[in-house]
Amino acid sequence: MTDRSYSIAVLPGDGIGREVTAAGLEVLHAAGRRIGRRFDAVGHPAGAQHFLDSGVALPDATLDACRAADAILFGAMGLPHVRGADGTEIIPQLDIRFALDLYAGVRPIRSFAGLPSPLASARAAEIDLVLVRENTEGLFHARGRGVVQGDAAYDTMKISRAGTARVCDFALQLARLRKSRGGRGRLTNVDKANVFASMAFWRQVFEERARAFPDVATEHAYVDAMALNLVLKPWDYDVLVTENMFGDILSDLMAALVGGMGMAPSADIGDAHAVFQPAHGTAPDIAGQGIANPTAMLLSTAMMLDWLGERHGDPALVDGARAIERAVQAAFDSSAARPREFGGASGTADITRAVLERL
Repeated sequence: MTDRSYSIAVLPGDGIGREVTAAGLEVLHAAGRRIGRRFDAVGHPAGAQHFLDSGVALPDATLDACRAADAILFGAMGLPHVRGADGTEIIPQLDIRFALDLYAGVRPIRSFAGLPSPLASARAAEIDLVLVRENTEGLFHARGRGVVQGDAAYDTMKISRAGTARVCDFALQLARLRKSRGGRGRLTNVDKANVFASMAFWRQVFEERARAFPDVATEHAYVDAMALNLVLKPWDYDVLVTENMFGDILSDLMAALVGGMGMAPSADIGDAHAVFQPAHGTAPDIAGQGIANPTAMLLSTAMMLDWLGERHGDPALVDGARAIERAVQAAFDSSAARPREFGGASGTADITRAVLERL
């Protein structure tokens, strides 16, 4: 078997980011041994604590390393008490998204057999959907550009044709891919086109792009109705695409439907680079206790292998991704691991060990 190597820039960050990153690297290297692939994973500094220590949250050298690597594995960054002059938190991952033009935020969730569902309906076992969040425009475009004038503050949303078209194309292609694998192949556009001109424009661009994908069923939903329906009937949805701020909110809601942020992997993907990270934050209240659920990081690592495999035409990496996912599922199926948010007693090392044993 060819022993190919891939370079991974690793940014552990702050709080439990460092703990779950260590777990992700263990599983990554174990998967590599299984499929005959090596990963040159090199850690780099960034984050709120690094800002306190050095005055710089995201060193140029770290950003250069991210650009040079085949992929970026990211823990979590930010601490509630570390803020800039404008009162907002120091969150370098947002700077990375803009610097590397990572326009598609991919947030999948699904139910895991073997873990209790927070939803009463038996259909909760059917939950398997992906939210695609536009990552470089929307209301987040205002970060660092907000204006305070007297007794009022203004943050301006940006919705461009080019930015909207490319993320809609990404979501349409993802829905098509899921259909080819036996999924529904349905894409739901989530906006607020009944109120905002920017959102009406977004919808117009979405409809234009959808015409190029006649094999993908599409529909529209207002974001407030979508928040309601995701709680009432999340099993009805396949792929969602939406604006940056709406996506930020809905992706957390979605995570709660399958047990919490510890079960929510994510990827920020552009045309040239991609970051893979758990969708949760740094959780400073439990940092250092060894109780953080690493599942979101393990599944993010699988997403990284999937992306690398497709990008480099290396099916062994895709096999590695499936192996990690099966090992996670088997660990929960067998009750070898149960995270604390599900009423269990498994800590970070326990869950990691259970997955490694099945990998």
